[in-house]
Amino acid sequence: MSEIADTSGFEPVRAKSGWIIALGVIYVLTGFVALGSVVFATVVTVYVVGIMMLIAGVTEVLNSFQMRNWGKFLLWLLLGAVYIVAGFATFDNPLLAASLLTLLLGISLIAGGVMRIALALAMRGMTPWPWVLLSGAVTLALGLVILAHWPVSSLYILGLLLGVDLVVAGISWIGIGFGAKRQEN
Repeated sequence: MSEIADTSGFEPVRAKSGWIIALGVIYVLTGFVALGSVVFATVVTVYVVGIMMLIAGVTEVLNSFQMRNWGKFLLWLLLGAVYIVAGFATFDNPLLAASLLTLLLGISLIAGGVMRIALALAMRGMTPWPWVLLSGAVTLALGLVILAHWPVSSLYILGLLLGVDLVVAGISWIGIGFGAKRQEN
């Protein structure tokens, strides 16, 4: 006897399955464009980060006026100003910003990899520990490769990661769309 899953919440997805597949195709195509020009995609990524910093900065400045005492007001105002300056700095020199972001990414991956390896070793004897160890080793290796080729890697790493992310996300959306179409029948 087969169980019938409650798919009532899936109905809106099913109704838009064609649009979801189209979105997935756009993601995949955009991802391949990014992979075809990783330096350009890196610059675009830096600009997006710059825009996010500007938005965060303006929000912090506006929020500072909600503070009731001078200390908090000045702190929030200063934090907002730093974000705004950093946002404009990314537009002024996107390659330097890409270099700094890539350096931070490499350091973060190394730290994350070391932490996962330590976690895996602490979990030794439990079922998933080899997978956690493998994940930590891959993350550590990726961080080391990025830093070993830094600052040259800053020209292409962010764009490469953006392209791969767009392709994988697009494939996921296509899978969801086709899965929803299959549920219709």
